[in-house]
Amino acid sequence: MLTLTYEYKANPTKEQVQLIEHTLTLCRKVWNFALRERKDWFNSRKCSVNACSIVSEYITPVDAPYPNYYEQARALTRAKEQFPELQTVNAQALQQVLKKLETAFTDMKRKGLGFPRFKNKYRLRSFVYPQLGKGKILEGNRIKIPQLGPMEYVKSRPIPDGFKIKQVRVVRKASGYFLMLSLECNISVPDTIASGHPRGIDLGLDKFAATSDGELVERPRFLKTLQRKLSLLQRRLKHKKKGSNNRHKLNRKIARLHQRIADTRKDWHFKLAHKLCDSAGMIFVEDIDFRVWAKGMF
Repeated sequence: MLTLTYEYKANPTKEQVQLIEHTLTLCRKVWNFALRERKDWFNSRKCSVNACSIVSEYITPVDAPYPNYYEQARALTRAKEQFPELQTVNAQALQQVLKKLETAFTDMKRKGLGFPRFKNKYRLRSFVYPQLGKGKILEGNRIKIPQLGPMEYVKSRPIPDGFKIKQVRVVRKASGYFLMLSLECNISVPDTIASGHPRGIDLGLDKFAATSDGELVERPRFLKTLQRKLSLLQRRLKHKKKGSNNRHKLNRKIARLHQRIADTRKDWHFKLAHKLCDSAGMIFVEDIDFRVWAKGMF
């Protein structure tokens, strides 16, 4: 099974934008409520049996099961009767939020990642449709998405033959909305035999990389080139009233500038990777945790 992810710029209508924002809002509420439920369950079991907190105490029942994905998914179904607004968005999109939270807790335990955090309206920027239904999904420059309907997108590159769209992630960025299409093809990828010119790559902090052939790759300063403009916008932001339209517009300018820096860095990384792969048959890299390395613990 071969899986690819293609990103396209979306051109939604005003009605579709409203529905996307409404879905993001409900996904954020479901995430925060589910996270609060799990935190309360943990905190209610920290206290000793023969002691309790002087200030406050959680009232989670002792026999309450741990709110894992399955428990919270059943609770979400029951909550739709009490909160009808949950029925206004795709049910699978809300279930994917609970799955994402479950994955976050699993990664925290197994990989040592941080505790999941609550989301405000700027931190949760995407949701997933795991199933697109039957029938024709693509028609020209439109893609049929559940509940959103046919949506125009910039067909920057065609979908390879033999691949099917398995799921769609709608992402909100500073420059607009994007579609992340997960493509699958039922083919087996043969194992390639290592051959050709070998090349070792050593990543660094001063220089971006050094190869065994003696080539030094300079570290690009994408942020430094736009630092003056970014600092100017951030100084202006201090004088804007919180909650005002001018502050909101300036925040969007800063976000677009950050996205420009991120997109430039991402493009440079892909081009460098292609260049290194095209000039070598085998590539060897060292497995290093750069966060530890930067602290001088090596």
